[in-house]
Amino acid sequence: MSDALAQRTDAPRERAVTVLRQLLTTEGRDTLKWTTWNEPGRSGVEICPLYATEAPQNATAFLVRFAPGAHGDLHEHLGYELMFVLDGDLVNDNGDRYTAGDLVIEAPGSVHRVRTETGVTVLGVREAPTVSRDGD
Repeated sequence: MSDALAQRTDAPRERAVTVLRQLLTTEGRDTLKWTTWNEPGRSGVEICPLYATEAPQNATAFLVRFAPGAHGDLHEHLGYELMFVLDGDLVNDNGDRYTAGDLVIEAPGSVHRVRTETGVTVLGVREAPTVSRDGD
């Protein structure tokens, strides 16, 4: 047997893995640890952080849920943001409405504020932080 083949049949390497099950159900999401997301300009929002990388990139992934009538802050993206709507509806300040199953990608430099009328849960992935524009 060659050395390359022997290496492939070795025991799996250790790895750090997080598995969140049943995220497409309310029951599954309710088992997670949610905290209030307190930021100026943000109201009625809870977050469940998934990961954050170190500087210089500062990428993050998180689940976020908005209560009915909640809204985020006005902010600018310093990198791409991916938002996958798990349930409910999310309304962008330009009037665009996103519902369960929609994938939204905001480009660097995008400035927006999101809200919901009925409540919404979103998986968000940011490759870089955002800058608040609520004070502008």
